[in-house]
Amino acid sequence: MNNPLLSFMRSKELVLSNGKKVYKKRSYTLLVVLLIALLIYWSAKMTGFDLQVLIKRGEEFFVILKRMVPPNTAYFNEVIPPLLDTIKMSVLGTFIGALLAIPYAMWSATNLTRNHWITSLLKLLLSLIRTLPTLVTALILTYIFGLGTFAGTLAIALFTFSFIAKQLYEAIETADMSPYEAMEALGANKMYSFLGAIKPQVLPTYLSVALYTFEGNVRHAAILGYVGAGGIGIILDENLGWREYQNVGMILLCLFLTVVVIESVSRYLRTKLT
Repeated sequence: MNNPLLSFMRSKELVLSNGKKVYKKRSYTLLVVLLIALLIYWSAKMTGFDLQVLIKRGEEFFVILKRMVPPNTAYFNEVIPPLLDTIKMSVLGTFIGALLAIPYAMWSATNLTRNHWITSLLKLLLSLIRTLPTLVTALILTYIFGLGTFAGTLAIALFTFSFIAKQLYEAIETADMSPYEAMEALGANKMYSFLGAIKPQVLPTYLSVALYTFEGNVRHAAILGYVGAGGIGIILDENLGWREYQNVGMILLCLFLTVVVIESVSRYLRTKLT
């Protein structure tokens, strides 16, 4: 007895004009679309998503935004200290994480470290670190090191380390190894061979990724105050809790301008690198 599913999955037989038979693979587009549709429906049911509620209540978001205008300019002096803390956390955390990522990426790259078990273990550890969101990492670190910017800086450093290390070891693994092998054949050790042959190939990518990560870290640092990890998130949480929306508008305006300036400078530097 023919199974309809198996019949659908079999390759379609075509007969050419010369009598030769060829087989065309069946397209699974319809099955994929149906599967995605079922997953979307199942996800909506599980999360309680309701389009009607979104349409009815969604306008409340704009009501709150209207209450933030005009921003309370008198609150500007209160915003600057935590905003500077946010920037300092981002700078230091990005620097530490990017620096630690270099040796880790070298040990994780399969074309530099021949031991498969070591590279697999290092990549697995990196995946575990990336699994934790920055906010969760910051919350854990506040229990260990106490409230304040120190825990926030470490959380940013861990995220930066995990992200840049992955990008860097992938860049190393795709690098041209011929110059590296030639330097080793001439008697250079692994470090000199790496600096002379691999570093020039991966340095632009490394710096570009580091700058891109720094942009994101400024935004990440802005919400770490919600778990007591310092930065502008502390006063943002306080003013939202007290419904001081004009103060919130001032905080968001200062944060927006800071992010725009940082992204503009970072984008300019990344274009120079490429």
